[in-house]
Amino acid sequence: MKKLLALAAVAGGVLLVIKRKSSAKAEAALWREATAPANNGAKKA
Repeated sequence: MKKLLALAAVAGGVLLVIKRKSSAKAEAALWREATAPANNGAKKA
């Protein structure tokens, strides 16, 4: 029973790390998009 509880705790920890990592990636992408210089569709000659 203790092994099963330990396994569940480890699996929960792994899922938490994966979720945080993907959340950090999404936030970084959003930040890059928000701070990117505006192009406004104007092309330079």
